[in-house]
Amino acid sequence: MQPLSESTYLVLLALTKEPLHGYGIIKKIEQYSDGEIVLAPGTLYGVLTNLQKQKLIELVTAEKESRQKKIYQLTNEGQTSFSLEYERIKKMLTISNDILKGAKQDEID
Repeated sequence: MQPLSESTYLVLLALTKEPLHGYGIIKKIEQYSDGEIVLAPGTLYGVLTNLQKQKLIELVTAEKESRQKKIYQLTNEGQTSFSLEYERIKKMLTISNDILKGAKQDEID
């Protein structure tokens, strides 16, 4: 499996707890990042399209309003993909932390 892009990872993260529509995903990512990360709608919908093609998310429903809101949720494959990427990032951070603290410096020299 190839590493996920930051925006793809964040969208999957936003969908881990509950199904959301596009604007809800944008707001959830803003909330998680204390407003530091704001996905543009064009970026978000490109990511959503790719995730649907990869079968990592699926459309749950489209609400009947003046504007239809598409609600997305993770598939089992999406949850697995997110979990694998989370573990990969966690491992990279642990290795980086060890090196920056000097724990593995002697092994490199």
